[in-house]
Amino acid sequence: MKALELRSKTVDELNTELLEMRRAQFSMRMLQATQQLDKPDQVKKVRRDIARVRTVLAEKLKLA
Repeated sequence: MKALELRSKTVDELNTELLEMRRAQFSMRMLQATQQLDKPDQVKKVRRDIARVRTVLAEKLKLA
């Protein structure tokens, strides 16, 4: 997900997005622990997307 896409969303939408990504990250970690995860690179991508969402949230809250 691009930062430009995230900046166009509201704070509530970003919080929802963050919650969904955290759930996806948890399920990927469980699959990785049991060696059932097909694409291990997805864990890295989700982690970075979570960081992007948190950064945009911080920016929005700082401006508000």
